[in-house]
Parts: sequence; structure tokens; C-alpha cells
Amino acid sequence: MSDSALRLNLESNLERHAARYIALAKTIHQQPETGNDEYFASGELTRLLSEQQFTVTRHVAGHETAFFAVKQSQKPGPTIAFLAEYDALVGIGHACGHNIIGVTSVAAAIALSQVLDETGGRVVVLGTPAEEGGKGGKGGPKGNVKARFVAAGLLNDVDVALIMHPAGKTRLTEETLANNHLYFHFHGKPSHAGSAPHLGINALDALVLLYNGISVLRQQLPDGVRVHGIITHGGQAPNVIPDYAAAHYYIRADSREVVESLEPRLRAIAEGVALATGTRVEIDHQVGPRDFKRNSALDALLHEELTAAGETVDLSPQQGKVSTDTGDISHAVPTAHPFLKIGPDDLIFHTVPFREAANSEQGYQALITGARVLARSGLRLLTEPERLQQVKAHFARGHA
Repeated sequence: MSDSALRLNLESNLERHAARYIALAKTIHQQPETGNDEYFASGELTRLLSEQQFTVTRHVAGHETAFFAVKQSQKPGPTIAFLAEYDALVGIGHACGHNIIGVTSVAAAIALSQVLDETGGRVVVLGTPAEEGGKGGKGGPKGNVKARFVAAGLLNDVDVALIMHPAGKTRLTEETLANNHLYFHFHGKPSHAGSAPHLGINALDALVLLYNGISVLRQQLPDGVRVHGIITHGGQAPNVIPDYAAAHYYIRADSREVVESLEPRLRAIAEGVALATGTRVEIDHQVGPRDFKRNSALDALLHEELTAAGETVDLSPQQGKVSTDTGDISHAVPTAHPFLKIGPDDLIFHTVPFREAANSEQGYQALITGARVLARSGLRLLTEPERLQQVKAHFARGHA
């Protein structure tokens, strides 16, 4: 079968199933589930893959809502993986468009799997919950799920990993920040705030000093470092001296090494505050994602396919950086993480307008476009060995 016939096969498969894919993405948007609680989304995505003769293994990498799906031809060849995310944000729903991401990856995988008898190789879908991190749900531990996929060996035989993320502009893979989480728990002693404040030990006072101490520290941090947090518990009533107060902080930087070098400084502030206020502090640590290892050869391929799909790719300098645990995948195998336009240029992740764009006609059209781009990129990696070798060579050199 010619290359054009293979591409036509992909296109026709996507066209036949487009309405079902869009309907599923709409339903997932209407039933948002936060990290490790995505039982509905995971169940629907795996059911779709099973219907298309993928072998699906659920509850992988220590997460009940994670899955590993594979479809393999009888011919040898490369393994192309698609990364599916489907968790929502706490309190704001699908304001990062994961209802689109998960279905896009599954649709691309199904389309590409239709030509495996001709191309050889394997198609894999990694169902990765809790990309937004934070507290874990009942279905698994908190934080850095994709790193657990790597540790579990689920990337061992993968040649390339692909994912498409909705955004305000169509862009190629961008630099991201590594991060860690710190959870501070201050314990004091309760008392009546009016009649006997001198008998209490105020945990909230300690937390306020921590907040101010970290704010002062920011003046001395290297360029590109971000430290930000929230107070998650500040007491129960104003007439009771708070005996417990808590905060959740992120440390972000361009590399894991910088993040880890800064963590002791925040811990020292907390310990000093506890000593000064007579409180006791407990500090929980959560390892976040690594920075993204970009691959210019792989991005060039995605650029060609995005342009062929009618997208105008914004190549202007990157403005701002986010974090994603896809960074951990990018250090294990060559990975691309491009962005596809679903709304106005100034659309911002994790906002109500983004949530609405993820449930718009433009957003759902981007789902089908994104699946087409990913599937066609995967097809070229299966059928153009010299292109795959370029991608692997860039990865081996350790830079974009």
C-alpha cells in the first residue's frame, strides 16, 4: 500500500469516528474528575480502545485510573506511544483541556493502528492520570505519575512518545520547569483568643511568618526560579487561637538540580519560624516533574504535519513556562508536546475562559485536527526510518 493510501486510511478512520470522539470529550468535560479519581474517563477511554482490539492493562504504575494499551502487528517495527491525560483541576473543572487531550491521543492511536499490518510495529497508549499533581485521590499516590510509568518500565520499548495540548496558539514543544512540592504543617496550642491568648501557641502566626520569610527569600533567588504557595488551613474561628495551620508551596526552576538545591532554604525558614514561635512543624515532600528535554528533529516533523493540516504555527519566542510530568517522559524517550489553538490568542491555562474553550466547537474541531496530526506523524515515524533515526540521534546527543 502506498504512503498516500495509508494516509487516506488514517483520514477515513478519523472521519468515521469523529462524532463519537467529540461526544466522549464533551461528556468527560461535563463530568470532571480530579487526579486519581478519573474512573469514568479512564473507563470510557479503555472501553474505546478495547473495542478496537487494543490489549488494555488497567491499574498500572500504582494508579487505579492509569492504563497501558497496546496493539501490535505481526511485522517488526518501531513503537509509537500516545500520552493520554484526562484529569480535571480542583474547583474549576477541565480548565486545561484534558478532556480533549485524552480523546485526541486515543483517536490518533486507533487511526494509526489501522495500518499496522502494512507498516509493522506497535501503537501504545499510556493512560496517565493526575497530570495536574497536587493531592492524590483514592486511586493512587499524589504527584508525578509519568515518572512512575518510567520507573515501571512502561517506556522501555517505546521509540517515540507524542501528545497534543490545547492552547491559545498553535506552537511547537516548549521549555518547561521542573518542580517540587512542599507541604508545611504547623502545630501549636489552642486557647481562647479573648480571655487567655497568653496560654495558646498560635500556629497561624508561625505560618504567616513562613509566608513572609519565603516572600523575602524571593529577592535572592536566581533568574527563572519560581516559588509560590497558598495557605490551605488557617484556623477554625477567630476567637480560638489556631493550633494548626498549613500551606502548600511549589518550587519551580529550569532543572531538577536547581529545584533540589533550593528546597533546604525553604525548610530552614520553616524550622526557624517554628523555633521562634514555639510551634512544631512537619514538612511533607513531593517530587514534581522534570524539565522538558526538547527534540528539534521531532518538532520539525510535527511542524510539517501541523502546517499540512492547515495550522499556522506560531514560532515567536516563548512567553512564560509551565510544568508538566511529560518532562519525565521526555528524558526517557524522544517526546513531542506541541500545542493546538482552541480559542483566542490570549487564552490562559487554568482559567474559566480556557474551560469554556475546551468545550467549544473550535476546541472539538482541534481534537480531530490534533488526532490527525499525531496519527500522521506516527505514520511517518513508522515508514521513514531515516527520520526516526534523526529523532533518536538528537535524543542521544542530549539537547534540542
